[in-house]
Amino acid sequence: MKKTQDFYNQNATEFFEGTVAADMTQNYTLFLECLPKGAKILDAGCGSGRDSLAFKKLGYEVTAIDGSEELCKLASEYIGQEVKHMQFQELDFENEFDGIWACATLLHIPRRKLPEVIERLVKALKTDGVLYASFKYGVFQGERKGRYFCDLTEEKAEELFTAGGLKIKKCG
Repeated sequence: MKKTQDFYNQNATEFFEGTVAADMTQNYTLFLECLPKGAKILDAGCGSGRDSLAFKKLGYEVTAIDGSEELCKLASEYIGQEVKHMQFQELDFENEFDGIWACATLLHIPRRKLPEVIERLVKALKTDGVLYASFKYGVFQGERKGRYFCDLTEEKAEELFTAGGLKIKKCG
């Protein structure tokens, strides 16, 4: 985890520039259609702040967090609000969010620690809240280009998230 955090701190500007303009519209659609207008969203691992800003522009109330201090600084400036520096294991929200957006972020959590993180995310959700999470496909666990990755198959994702008390709406 520390090595991944160091990677993002050391490469924050390049990561920001490489991700901030990516078109995520298709991914937003399924998530946002499950939420009420003006819903409270937690952008869990916001990176560049791209998604937080998109949600804000659409009228949602966004709380953004990231594990990289340097990305927090860049994203805070980009979205015009504070991005809290926080690790997933530090989440202490309770019944606060209509939706949690974890786009390509939980994949940096070791598989053995994912159940605890999912439990914290579920606790942060309101009743009938929605969680969006994306992973790389496969069974790999370990370091790739200076960062830790935990890939998942549909079966493993369903096992982890349903064990955490969530219902799978779409997987794949």
